[in-house]
Amino acid sequence: MYRHTLLWFTNNLRLDDNPVFNKARNSEQLTCLFIQHPRDKRTNRFGFKGIGKHRQQFLNQALSSLHSKLSLLNQALEVIESDYVEALSQVILRDQVEHLVTSRHTGSYEQSALKEIASRFPHLVITVLETHTLYGERQLPFALAELPDSFTPFRKKIESIEVDARIAEPDSLPPLGDKQGSTFNIDCSSENAFNGSEQSALDHLEHYFSSDLPATYKETRNGLDEWACSTKFSPWLALGVLSPKRIIERLNRYEEDVVANDSTYWIFFELLWRDYFQWYAHKWGNKIYHQTGPFNRKPLTSFYPERMKSWIEGTTPYPIVNAAMRQLKATGYQSNRARQLVASCLVHELGIDWRYGAAYFEEALIDFDLASNWGNWQYLGGVGADPRGHRQFNLAKQTHTYDPEGLFIQRWGGEEMMLPIDRVDYHDWPIEMK
Repeated sequence: MYRHTLLWFTNNLRLDDNPVFNKARNSEQLTCLFIQHPRDKRTNRFGFKGIGKHRQQFLNQALSSLHSKLSLLNQALEVIESDYVEALSQVILRDQVEHLVTSRHTGSYEQSALKEIASRFPHLVITVLETHTLYGERQLPFALAELPDSFTPFRKKIESIEVDARIAEPDSLPPLGDKQGSTFNIDCSSENAFNGSEQSALDHLEHYFSSDLPATYKETRNGLDEWACSTKFSPWLALGVLSPKRIIERLNRYEEDVVANDSTYWIFFELLWRDYFQWYAHKWGNKIYHQTGPFNRKPLTSFYPERMKSWIEGTTPYPIVNAAMRQLKATGYQSNRARQLVASCLVHELGIDWRYGAAYFEEALIDFDLASNWGNWQYLGGVGADPRGHRQFNLAKQTHTYDPEGLFIQRWGGEEMMLPIDRVDYHDWPIEMK
């Protein structure tokens, strides 16, 4: 029994299926902590922030929900905006913490913070648990270092392995510490279609599987704009508000009670893709940020500020790309198909380093997930887990296939302002338009 345990929440903002609570129970007192690093709100070397308004609003709602659910167990969530190491050190010293419990994270900053804390506090017991994936590392049929370099071999080896059962919510927790920090006060107002609360996630999950949509998912998943064309689980999955095991549990029940077909399998298939990118990030570490990727493939791209601005604002010569980028800016969301098209455009039509696209998505997306975002951008940039190494989409053909009547383009103003790829010359002088 520990005298005081610190539970550091990162990407596991839920009570359902969260093994950290089982470890936290073995303590006389408990502090629940979330840290938002100031770096998230600063401009990075690519010119973008680590979090934009849509995801910040969604995150605030998730934190408020977590705090409310903890309060029913006579607990509270302490939220600090600070450097990870400094915030953790402050709370460890203040509460005389003996045990730190947290979720395993793909982020290098979170990993580095834990190493520094272990060095600063050698007598502190640190427990890191897997909360973000369907399968734990112990279930992988290979060592992490032997993770296949592409998805299909991974899928074939793992999809027959049974997913561990979901863990129930805790019914009790140790009490607050005597020196618990400031009261919870976060602005949860939002204009998003998504609400970040755990109850909203569970309600959406139940509503989806109470409909006929799962039975046609494979046919509708490439839709560009309709709410019902995909599962829309990703924002809650990204912050760990919704457990992937909870989704699988509900999917299995749907297959037992309603129908099991290619579409229901494809929901599982997409969750396997998500798992693959999580383990891909764990295996390769900071190489997921390298321009050449983990396999040292050198893309023939550069950076062109005017082209980048045109891509972000939706003023390229490609209406379907413009519509998708305007949708992203307005809502924080893009369909999977749209993400592939705008990424292909950035890399292959505009010749821009894929990392700028990944960094912009990190700021703009409401459902940003570090591993999925950077892994997918490497894939589409030709330097990642794609065995073909080059994936360029014919944008005219894709428009004809996925927006044949131009409704998506019309709704989001994809043809309102179509400018040439280059409007300045190599000396940044405007090019005369004819």
